Amino acid sequence: MSFPQNFLWGAATASFQIEGGADKRGECIWDVFCRTPGRVAFGHDGKTACDHYHRFREDIAIMKELGLKVYRFSLSWGRIMDIERGVVRSDGVRFYNELIDELLKNGIEPYITLYHWDLPIELHRMGGWMSPELPKQFAMYTKKVMELFSDRVSHWFTLNEEHCFISVSYANGEHAPGYKLSEEEVMLCAHHAHLAHGMAVQTIRQYAKKKPEIGIAVVGDIKIPASKSPIDVMIARKAMFAPCTPNYWGNAIWVDPIMTGSYSKEIHEVFEKADIKITDEEMKIIGTEIDCIGMNIYQGSYIGKKGCPPNKVGFEQTAIGWPITPEAMYWGPKFLYEKYKKPVYITENGMANTDLIFSDRCVHDPQRIEFTARYLRELKRACEDGVDIRGYFHWSLLDNFEWAEGYQKRFGLVYVDFETQERILKDSAMWYKEVIEKNGENLG
Repeated sequence: MSFPQNFLWGAATASFQIEGGADKRGECIWDVFCRTPGRVAFGHDGKTACDHYHRFREDIAIMKELGLKVYRFSLSWGRIMDIERGVVRSDGVRFYNELIDELLKNGIEPYITLYHWDLPIELHRMGGWMSPELPKQFAMYTKKVMELFSDRVSHWFTLNEEHCFISVSYANGEHAPGYKLSEEEVMLCAHHAHLAHGMAVQTIRQYAKKKPEIGIAVVGDIKIPASKSPIDVMIARKAMFAPCTPNYWGNAIWVDPIMTGSYSKEIHEVFEKADIKITDEEMKIIGTEIDCIGMNIYQGSYIGKKGCPPNKVGFEQTAIGWPITPEAMYWGPKFLYEKYKKPVYITENGMANTDLIFSDRCVHDPQRIEFTARYLRELKRACEDGVDIRGYFHWSLLDNFEWAEGYQKRFGLVYVDFETQERILKDSAMWYKEVIEKNGENLG
């Protein structure tokens, strides 16, 4: 059995991770983070990355060859806006106009993410996500994006993974800007990110030139029932949305407020302890209705009546050390759809692999093929069970800058030689092409 007839197959990328062209944009927090000794593996940076800024036509030709129907990419805030002068950057506008036009010319629908972690340095110096001014700045940026691109683009994701760009950046310091703040300060950052999202949704609704579809991409804690028993399913469903502080990965912090317009009692207590005032008007903005929800799914954790079983000795994992748990692709969308009744996109899914060029000049990556097939089978099962899943974006189109890991972790369908910028389609890319052609019928 195949996926729904109108199912959308695509791939995803992010601006800082692939674009390069650093001389044609403003600096962001990741530029500074990369220059800070010991922060990024091997001292790698995003100055050139995949040089997509200059090679986007070549990359779009690859997308067309693979048969992609949709492409999710993010805009660089600092490439579009000169924050200090308060004007747009003509080079950045030209680049994104040409990118969008080239995609459409090749029959590929653009799905744009407004923010994927590359906060302009000027806004960071104003307080970053700790500042109540940032949501207002984000709304102004969103309005400008609507003026520039919404005549051709209909699909928008506001933020990518608040879970990461707040908790991993402001709580444990592993990502830019590398802070380790108190629980109250981290939650204030989260609140401002939620406000930025809500204000962006309202701005898109008001200024979009084409009827928009608006969502957000989340990467919450997915709970998988330890067995098929109804009680384990019930326990997993409840645990996936349980109030949890200071667990900065919980859906009660990142998904519930946006979908319901309210915080749990436990989160309110954190704000009250810090004497942080949360107004009804702010919650109304945060809960502004969206059209869909994006899920970035890589792994989940098992839970049931007997608790959370530990990973087996020698458990299957990717090259970045994440456990391989295909069932997350069934239970994650199922639980989310059951609770919020919104269509779901899989906005990211993929694996880091130890890819290399073989003597035949090909990149053979059977592990990625097997990984993706397992996860897609579970996604198909969710579709068959009535979950409204609209599309799947593989992470990632290209090997790229993997944040604090630098260039040592390869997630791409396409191998990139970062010295020469040569592109080589991996075996997984050609396999994915067949999946798209057959709409998943070849998955078994």
